[in-house]
Amino acid sequence: MPIYVTNEKYYRTTEACKAAGISKNTFLRWVKNGLFPDVKYRDRRGWRLFSKEELALLKAEANRVDRKN
Repeated sequence: MPIYVTNEKYYRTTEACKAAGISKNTFLRWVKNGLFPDVKYRDRRGWRLFSKEELALLKAEANRVDRKN
């Protein structure tokens, strides 16, 4: 369930990964390997909060197709 901070909607990691169609482990590996930037905000427990823009970037990365020659 998304949370609202100052009228902005944010999604937790599990929700964002589910929406993008990837596992949480895949996302964490991408961040660790520098393939995807970490999110800007975290809650007081340290859990990541994805803005709608960051969620869109995650979805785009998950659906990206590389062309091999």
